[in-house]
Amino acid sequence: MYASIGGSRRPSVPRTSRLTRLAVLASTVVLSAAGLAVAATPSSAATCNGYVGLTFDDGPTGSTSALLSVLRANGVRATMFNVGQNVQSNQSAARAQVDAGMWVANHSWNHAHMTSMSQSQMQSDLSQTNSAIQSATGVRPQLFRPPYGETNSTLQSVAASLGLRQVIWDVDSQDWNGASVSQIVSNASRLQAGQVILMHDGIQNTRDAIPQIVANLSSRNLCPGMISPSTGRAVAPDGTPPPTTPPPTGTPTTPPPTGGCTATATTPNVWGDRYNTSVTVQGASNWTVVVAVTAPQRIVTTWNGSPSWDSTGYVMTMRSNGSGNTFGFTTMMNGNSGARAQVRSCTAG
Repeated sequence: MYASIGGSRRPSVPRTSRLTRLAVLASTVVLSAAGLAVAATPSSAATCNGYVGLTFDDGPTGSTSALLSVLRANGVRATMFNVGQNVQSNQSAARAQVDAGMWVANHSWNHAHMTSMSQSQMQSDLSQTNSAIQSATGVRPQLFRPPYGETNSTLQSVAASLGLRQVIWDVDSQDWNGASVSQIVSNASRLQAGQVILMHDGIQNTRDAIPQIVANLSSRNLCPGMISPSTGRAVAPDGTPPPTTPPPTGTPTTPPPTGGCTATATTPNVWGDRYNTSVTVQGASNWTVVVAVTAPQRIVTTWNGSPSWDSTGYVMTMRSNGSGNTFGFTTMMNGNSGARAQVRSCTAG
């Protein structure tokens, strides 16, 4: 059986958990109780001007040990989005992920289409998976990736109530779709700082692509890092966010006062493919606010203001039109699920 996601088709049976967050270490990192060490490659250790999240879904599998060997050999750590029933039936492999320095996360109990579940069923599914992972590894997950990337407000609310940050992906490696090693490497080359790539446990081509992926990242001064449970974006392995890390969903962003007014943005609604931003202006009834979104996101709908855009299409200038001091807009994520719109300035008059 197959399920549709983003216009492509992928097997609907559980694969391998999708949260492999690889972190190239600035020095030798001692890995948990097993005492294994991962040595960073000199080039990646020297300059890390940004971090990306390497994630592996649907594990653990019979090939998890081989995947961990490749990751260790390349001096990186990753996030493993594990399927609960796989963890329950292969606890030693799940424990090996943590012992190898990987981060473990929740990818549902059996890779079902969760948006068709009731709220109580969602709660039971994620709770059961959390318990299985914690029992096997001693680590309580902080991240959740919905199977097939399918989500809704109810699922996000349930996940949040269990202390889980939802993480989709910015780049799809297409390894689940039979991509060759070169295609996986090419897809991964699109990764930018803060972004997350979807890969899978149990796929030979994916394991073979890892050395080239890491080399490409290093050539661009990017390093594998962890996924922040606060923002869902890739940060340094110790959790230190880069200056450009976007704020978490719903967090107000207010620029310094410029020209007699301030504008505060919040994100009241988030769906699987888009989100709404509400901006409240204080200090002026006639105002101009500049807002920016992160490529490839696009603003598609606005209300309570008169908008215009710069030549890139990513920076919007909104002017008051007599509809009050609150305006809003809808942004399509276009694969960038973690970034949120930012207010750049507010000018009175």
